[in-house]
Amino acid sequence: MVPELGYLLAAVAIGSVVTIALRALPFAILKPLRRSKFVAALGRWMPAGILCILAIVILRDELVARADHWWAVLAATAVTIVVHLVCRRRAVISVAAGTACYILLINLV
Repeated sequence: MVPELGYLLAAVAIGSVVTIALRALPFAILKPLRRSKFVAALGRWMPAGILCILAIVILRDELVARADHWWAVLAATAVTIVVHLVCRRRAVISVAAGTACYILLINLV
């Protein structure tokens, strides 16, 4: 039982319209919000807040899992912060440096 060509074309057309509408909807919704002070504040503070929450959860889990390596966690965190401030807030570089520091400390010491 093969579906008819008209049925298949209608299904593809409906799927295409829904996909395009779902991709365009965020732009239509965001246009009036661009001038909002609240959205601007969220855009400014949410990335830092999310990274802080992520860092706290990861540090807590790592300190619980490896209580004997607390010094490595603190040293890698300090390296991450220093590199982040020195390298003009480039997150990829600072995270890579902190991760490399932690891995080296855990494996070499």
